Amino acid sequence: MGQGLAGTWLSWWLRQAGVSFKLIDQPDPNGASFRAAGLINPVTGRRLVNTWMIDELMPFASAAYREIGNFLHESFIEETSVIDFFPSVQMLQAFQKRYEEDHLYLVPGEDREKYAGWFRYDLGWGAIQPAWLVSVDKILTAWRNRLQKMDLMVEEVFDISKLNQSPGKVEYSDIQARYIIFCDGKSSSGNPFFKRLPFALNKGEGMLVEINEIPSKQVFKKGMSLVPYKENIFWLGSSYEWEFNDDQPSETFRNQAESWLHHFLKSPFRIIEHFAAIRPATLERKPFVGFHPLYPHIGILNGMGTKGCSLSPYFAKQLTNLITGQGTIHPLADINRFERVLRR
Repeated sequence: MGQGLAGTWLSWWLRQAGVSFKLIDQPDPNGASFRAAGLINPVTGRRLVNTWMIDELMPFASAAYREIGNFLHESFIEETSVIDFFPSVQMLQAFQKRYEEDHLYLVPGEDREKYAGWFRYDLGWGAIQPAWLVSVDKILTAWRNRLQKMDLMVEEVFDISKLNQSPGKVEYSDIQARYIIFCDGKSSSGNPFFKRLPFALNKGEGMLVEINEIPSKQVFKKGMSLVPYKENIFWLGSSYEWEFNDDQPSETFRNQAESWLHHFLKSPFRIIEHFAAIRPATLERKPFVGFHPLYPHIGILNGMGTKGCSLSPYFAKQLTNLITGQGTIHPLADINRFERVLRR
């Protein structure tokens, strides 16, 4: 159940494998998947280290998005680069040090003034490439429409009290199945079967901003990021709040974002929308994939955090392979690593 990125990819691979299913989901335009920037960035953190498994994840994801795009006659992914303007001397030095160690995804900005007509920056820039940009809202909507046409979508709020299990099957309302798999984002942190897993939910805020006079094919980063969204519209974000009282946009973030835009941009801008969502992150920053050790017909595909665009296609395929007897789950993602906790 759940049709964010994880549920979308699991249902896609199940269909490709010829496994029958029903997807239960209540539309939520403010869900973390729907609000994601869609950027697959091969490096991460202040030290610009390679993202976990990126050498395997990135080519797999780019091929998978093209495959589903060909099926739906849409384009969901394009190559881009991240232009990283150094906000501090420390970040400049971190880029230089990392480039000396590994050239694979980093390109020094030789022409220091290349972007000076559009942005204010003092310490130069470097590029991260290749990166990939996914049209998340577009793929979620297109696949949902196809599932509805195939009568594979049940649009309702999932009521876990209606879930019954018996040897060899699970039942929910009038649906009988061999498995139920929860792909329900932040909700799984309160799920009675999986609430013991070490989720680390965090709140992120972002904006959609109209800017007419800057290049529209690259991501621009200086602390915060401007990510191409639609024509002349950029996704701006994001914040990471580990302590929060609600999932609503805050005045604090709006003020910070507006100040950042005024200081960074030389072009006029217009804020179109301000939004917030709760990310289903995990303490280990690794996904939760697999079946419950006490309830082998109840599974989970969750915990993608900020890396849903790259992690979801790959681990949904691994889970599908497990279901069809054709593979196993990566040990650092398999929930069997928490077997002792889940058996309590």
